[in-house]
Amino acid sequence: MTADVIVLGAGIIGVSTAIHLARRGKSVVLVDRRDPGCETSYGNAGLIQREGVAPYGFPQEFRTLMRYALNNRVDAFYHARAMPRVAPFLLRYWWHSNVDRHTLITKAYAPLIEHSISEHADLIEAANASHLIRKDGWMEVFRSPAALDKELASARAKQSEYGLAFEALDKAALASREPHLSDDFAGGLIWRDPWSVLDPLALTQAYVALFEKLGGRFVHGDATTLTPVANGWKVTTEDGPVQGEEVVVALGPWSDTVTAPLGYRYLVGVKRGYHMHYGARDGAKLNNWLMDAERGYLLAPMNQGIRLTTGAEFALRDAPKTPVQLARAEAIARNVFPLGERLDAEPWMGARPCTPDMMPVIGKAPRHRGLWFAFGHAHHGLTLGPVTGRILAETMTGEKPVIDISAYRPERFRA
Repeated sequence: MTADVIVLGAGIIGVSTAIHLARRGKSVVLVDRRDPGCETSYGNAGLIQREGVAPYGFPQEFRTLMRYALNNRVDAFYHARAMPRVAPFLLRYWWHSNVDRHTLITKAYAPLIEHSISEHADLIEAANASHLIRKDGWMEVFRSPAALDKELASARAKQSEYGLAFEALDKAALASREPHLSDDFAGGLIWRDPWSVLDPLALTQAYVALFEKLGGRFVHGDATTLTPVANGWKVTTEDGPVQGEEVVVALGPWSDTVTAPLGYRYLVGVKRGYHMHYGARDGAKLNNWLMDAERGYLLAPMNQGIRLTTGAEFALRDAPKTPVQLARAEAIARNVFPLGERLDAEPWMGARPCTPDMMPVIGKAPRHRGLWFAFGHAHHGLTLGPVTGRILAETMTGEKPVIDISAYRPERFRA
């Protein structure tokens, strides 16, 4: 089997890249060890975060860091034994999160986010997937008036600089929109621009069907078998070896299994996360995606049930599950909304691939012909899949990308 391009990784990033390459007349084989969309692209919060122009930074204040060090929070948890190996990433992450550096990073990151809705809209229409999408934003709620006021000030700044729309909610307005929520909250805000996804796995599968309609092929295979050959690259699959002139590494947190053997040592960390689905008691209904901002978990009314998603767990990527945050979040969530029974046999766990400067790695590998990278999207993999696929395909085919991608170039790191 031969192709112009092999795309390694059938998450939302790889699938979107494969679509855009196929649209440009390239023969593409998409390779993954599992079915498409079954890793991080399945387990996320289902938000296309148009408002997420500022990537999530590492806390800077000493007092805040000391609170996290106690390891008793919902929004963050760490494995003490993993810290010696995780610390180099965390230190660089903390350094890049300095206010001045984070401001510059936000300006470089925002153009990606600004194209998130429009690029998803293109693929959603082509894939006939509009039944999986809601376009009524998402909600943050706050327990203290001070925290609410701080977030509203930040929202006004984003509105002024990036044209983002939001609506402030006082206690009464919040109760009107979410009548089954407890009265623990002082108010909240609704981000108007983002879209939400009722079933992230089904959306990725719809995009795969579009890719196959364009003539692409998906096969199960082992990305770690990738080897350079005379006319490009070869990888082993269940359907036999596949050879392509070019290859895209879009393996998310597993990208190092391919890049490291080729001599690239990117300092990419993981933020593991968990989810569980629940029913609702006594006819209660959750009307919107809702984040308990001061506790650090999110509730999402998806097709599978109400999905509770957690914050970041800092651990080794392949360590056994430790759903401590999920248990903590569930205990809190049950006090603010009448969650019913758990609907899953066990908690789902995934890993978000994160770079120290909070921006993805997108572009040509510095030392190999025909090797391209698209990974490191952290919390915004679902959000940035289609725009990443477009700008990488444009670059690979000699077009001018819709945005400047120099800030995301692989060679910005010593690799």
